[in-house]
Amino acid sequence: MKKLFKLAALVLAVALLAALAGCGNNAATQPQTSPEASSGTGENPSTAEKTFKIGILQLVEHPALDAARDGFIQALADNGYVDGKNITLDVQNAQNDKTNMKTICQRFVNNNADLVLAIATPAAQAIAAETTTIPILGTAVTDYVGANLVDSNEAPGGNVSGTSDMNPIKEQIDLLVKLVPEAKTVGLLYTSGEDNSVIQANIVKETCETLGLKVVEATVASGNDVQQVTQSLVGNVDAVYIPTDNTFASAMPVAADILNGAKIPTICGESNMVLNGGLATLGLNYYNLGYQTGEMAVRILKGEATPATMPIETQKNYDFTINGEVAEAIGLTIPADLADYVVYPSQTNQG
Repeated sequence: MKKLFKLAALVLAVALLAALAGCGNNAATQPQTSPEASSGTGENPSTAEKTFKIGILQLVEHPALDAARDGFIQALADNGYVDGKNITLDVQNAQNDKTNMKTICQRFVNNNADLVLAIATPAAQAIAAETTTIPILGTAVTDYVGANLVDSNEAPGGNVSGTSDMNPIKEQIDLLVKLVPEAKTVGLLYTSGEDNSVIQANIVKETCETLGLKVVEATVASGNDVQQVTQSLVGNVDAVYIPTDNTFASAMPVAADILNGAKIPTICGESNMVLNGGLATLGLNYYNLGYQTGEMAVRILKGEATPATMPIETQKNYDFTINGEVAEAIGLTIPADLADYVVYPSQTNQG
């Protein structure tokens, strides 16, 4: 009986060992979950589309720079680069403050941005001072060479390229003469600390000298000076020219209120300044300029080009914009051949 009991126990032990061995073999041969299956997308992460990080540094908020920013983002979207899908946009406004600009630029560098858009000359200079490797595109920058951003417009040579908002200044002064043929003295309003404005001011002075016009310069250091400096021109000039100056673009309603009240015709560097109280311009479209810059960004993101070999681009087509409400307020008659370019901003805003 004891022998029979021992034999049964032995058989049971062997059976248990066999069962355990079978379980172990089954576990060893169980297929492993693949990365594709665990992702739940069926897409191999190694071949998934990259999400690009794009920083946008805007110097200050005003209609021209806002339009350039919007055009840039739309160009990306039209080419399949959509925020939250395959790009991440980090849009920052420095509010015309140098400390803010430096902090924002360092943020972009620390976050390893794949590309940075700098809107306006000081913004481009700020980010270029922080990195020589991240691709930088500028827009609303007047003179890249003069701002020490590139080696040349044709061959930038570094990590910066973009689009220039250099105005057709000679043609704008010709427009001033056509609208105000009796003008002898032209007031020139701009910000002394903005490189782009200084460059344009020098061209204005050369052009006016050629035409026999006297120029009275009146410069500001910040927006706080706009009212007083603009007022200083009243009674001393027959017309005023304001270039694409960021300070005056932001404070255009203040300057326009003074100049229109004194019935002084004001020619501006771009159309948004006219819509905010200037008389007229032959200028570029900042939305289109930003869009053009966005198309440059697409080529960089696709690996088709680098800033070093991308020539600085300019807008080819310019448009007249004449503020009919201002013309009526200051008692100026618009020549018949320019009548098609007259706009009434208040009616447009009312839809």
